[in-house]
Amino acid sequence: MVERAVILAGGKGTRLLPYTSVLPKPLMPVGDRAILEIVLSQLATAGIKQVTLCVGYLSHLIRAVLDDRVNGFVEIDYVQEDRPLGTAAPLRLVEGLDDTFIVMNGDVLTTLDFNELLRQHETHAADVTIATHERKVKIDYGIVVVDGEDRIVGFDEKPEFSADVSMGIYVMEPSVLEHIPDTDRADFPDLMLALLRARRPVYSYRHDGLWFDIGRKDDFEQAVVAWSENGGSTASRVAAVRTTAEG
Repeated sequence: MVERAVILAGGKGTRLLPYTSVLPKPLMPVGDRAILEIVLSQLATAGIKQVTLCVGYLSHLIRAVLDDRVNGFVEIDYVQEDRPLGTAAPLRLVEGLDDTFIVMNGDVLTTLDFNELLRQHETHAADVTIATHERKVKIDYGIVVVDGEDRIVGFDEKPEFSADVSMGIYVMEPSVLEHIPDTDRADFPDLMLALLRARRPVYSYRHDGLWFDIGRKDDFEQAVVAWSENGGSTASRVAAVRTTAEG
């Protein structure tokens, strides 16, 4: 059973300014709770016993909130980043990652079933399983198709494209840590490319339900609206927002 998780909570959240000039992203409120508190509750429900938070920007506020939190479900410790290290390099500083673990961004609101994610990871005997979600992007311009002589042979007015994107949630094996690039800063794309070059098994777990990347201002505002329109306990809110998002 997987009992360990790492939450990345050290970013400055520049895409969420001016909100994040006073609060780090993981403490942004959704309903009556901070995003980070919701994430911790979901991990505890999935059986996680120990959570390490990699913190940096405004870390004293995160510590203050969690130190005052009544929490009998997970043990919380911290790794302090003295300088921005990216998303992958902080894992080098976390001690005791000697078994399968979850690593995720601290600003993700989702109805992902963590137990199903872990089961698929085990079934595939994967080194890494990335939770993914279909994201649609609408181009606000007419797209022209030209041939080799600059003659227009096609025109598509404001097309919409879709692609599977990372949700910022991963399941990893300890051996993955050996592939983190030996640089001051390293991000997950760097790590994933290193694993693919080494022909290590990396899999996707596709989640079709709710996913908000709170690092984006529009997603944060959508999440707040959906949460406030579907009040109740945390569990019922998640179910209600899933219905709102999928309906």
